Amino acid sequence: MFLYNDYSTYIKNLFGCKVQKISVNAAFTCPNRDGKLGRGGCTYCNNRTFNPEYCDTGKSITQQLEEGKQFFSRKYPEMKYLAYFQAYTNTYGELEVLKRKYEEALAVDGMLGLVIGTRPDCMPDSLLDYLENLAKYIHVTVEYGIESIDDNILRHINRGHDFATARDAVERTAARGIPVGVHMILGLPGEDKEAVLKQPYVLSELPVTTIKLHQLQIIRGTVMGEEYLRHPERFCLFGVDDYIETVVGYIARLRGDIVIERFVSQSPKKLLLAPDWGLKNHEFTDKVKKRMVELFVYQGKLYGI
Repeated sequence: MFLYNDYSTYIKNLFGCKVQKISVNAAFTCPNRDGKLGRGGCTYCNNRTFNPEYCDTGKSITQQLEEGKQFFSRKYPEMKYLAYFQAYTNTYGELEVLKRKYEEALAVDGMLGLVIGTRPDCMPDSLLDYLENLAKYIHVTVEYGIESIDDNILRHINRGHDFATARDAVERTAARGIPVGVHMILGLPGEDKEAVLKQPYVLSELPVTTIKLHQLQIIRGTVMGEEYLRHPERFCLFGVDDYIETVVGYIARLRGDIVIERFVSQSPKKLLLAPDWGLKNHEFTDKVKKRMVELFVYQGKLYGI
């Protein structure tokens, strides 16, 4: 039974071989950290939760990628790679600086392309011109952190942009023939299950190629973490079973051709305040699949209803 479009199958069909993303920290910042839009960043954000140890700005992009390759090639010597510009806003800078960083990554042996994580308000047409041309010769995906479709929630988390800005960035990027990924956090303060299940209908109307979902996690050292410690009653964090049901409902409402990259994220335990489910990503995915089979749910079953 077809359940959903998974990312590993998408990548295998795209390249015809085993491909791994290697994260890169290219020493970018964000406009709501450096004062252009604000200070402090998004209230939930702590980049230490997802940067591998080799992602150190004291190392060159080349060195980070080579160390990442060494890690993965021990098990899969034939592996090929995508350079994943992940930390902070990887399109926030002068065009010539951006080009040098991207092209340094592409010069590393075994790199098949780029995955560039960024904000919707940091994608000028001049950069899209460059990426459109680059994508004629090498794989390029742009991933936008959208996080929510609710402007009130975006303001509350100090996101610094509204959903209209996200919609515009997705449409402009896809119009250049560049695959677009979106990232959503489910269960942000003020967002109940009913609101979450409106998201896939809205996102399905956009030219989205891939989507990443993850549960809201409360991280130490963030503004949201401090708010949670002072006022935990303001948060309605998902329990694991409720989140499984929510994800299953989300998948059923999502356009059938969108590729789902992940459902959950795991922050290091030393940084995680809540929720701590004690499940690895693959264990959670297995539970989602099992529940989909039980309910006879597949991706897109409720799309358009």
